[in-house]
Amino acid sequence: MVEWQRLKHSRNRRAFHHSPASPAIRWLVGTAAQLGSCCYSEKVVSSCWEFDVIEIITVTLSWLGSITMFRRRQSHNHEENDSLQRGAKVSELRAALGPLSGRSLQYCTDACLVRYLEARNWNVDKAKKMLEETLKWRATYKPEEIRWHEVAHEGETGKVSRADFHDRLGRTVLIMRPGMQNTTSAENNIRHLVYLIENSILNLREGQEQMSWLIDFTGWSLNTNVPIKTARDIINILQNHYPERLAICILYNPPRIFVAFWKVVKYFLDPKTFQKVKFVYPKNKESLEVMKSLFDLENLPGEFGGKATLKYDHEEFSRMMAEDDVKTASYWGLDNKPCHVTNGYSGAETMPLAPPAS
Repeated sequence: MVEWQRLKHSRNRRAFHHSPASPAIRWLVGTAAQLGSCCYSEKVVSSCWEFDVIEIITVTLSWLGSITMFRRRQSHNHEENDSLQRGAKVSELRAALGPLSGRSLQYCTDACLVRYLEARNWNVDKAKKMLEETLKWRATYKPEEIRWHEVAHEGETGKVSRADFHDRLGRTVLIMRPGMQNTTSAENNIRHLVYLIENSILNLREGQEQMSWLIDFTGWSLNTNVPIKTARDIINILQNHYPERLAICILYNPPRIFVAFWKVVKYFLDPKTFQKVKFVYPKNKESLEVMKSLFDLENLPGEFGGKATLKYDHEEFSRMMAEDDVKTASYWGLDNKPCHVTNGYSGAETMPLAPPAS
């Protein structure tokens, strides 16, 4: 402004056009004209001498402020309308499902319906079909009735376990170590994983609906790898019956030979799930930044690039599962009968019943 006032009083047009202040003044006047100010037009840009720069700035900033406030109101109104529309979709889906009772009613919370709608791009008919298939699956598979002592032998090596920490967004972390595979039964492996998915959901922080997966490939080989069919079955259960539960899946330091397996498996993933899978390598700086953004390195185990020392203790983990099973039984209104395990899994255990997965 000082430069403008000096040039204006000098009445030197040539000096104005070569002055550092000229572009700024031209921009201000041009902006005022584009915003629709009746005071200025494009012609003013070449004859700025007629106006006081303070007036130009005042009018222009006033218009800019008005536009900003208008856009904020528009954004707020859009968010409100979007929220109302989503609420209407949830109500529409609930009405389409018809009367529910028992565990189906308990499962179908508003948050649950939102996840199924989100998974089907808010198409009520498609979400209804998907949710009805899940209710049928839960009625026959009964994941909430899986007991820890039934699957504890699958977890002896710690091939799948729930971490005792959350990620930065409060999501439960499920740690998988496929190199520690210790059994060959596909059915039991899947049942064990379903139990731990349900348990991870039980331990989500309030307001959080998703979990994070950390997969450590230490010791992995084709000999310990799950068959393609088992991998496909696991993916189908995750995508069809636990939609929008997975936030991110970190494949940490997978060997080159895994790429061949991945090229087959990735075709079973829907586009949304595929986008959630991230390959992370310890020697890659970008990979390390990904881990830092997701996890507190003080809590993250050393095998994932963190500073914590985490050694799987099967007996301690079993005790933790037994405590969670009490919560699960209470949630679903099921009897929590004591089950004494004598093979070293957890001492005296309660009947583990998988967590609420609404």
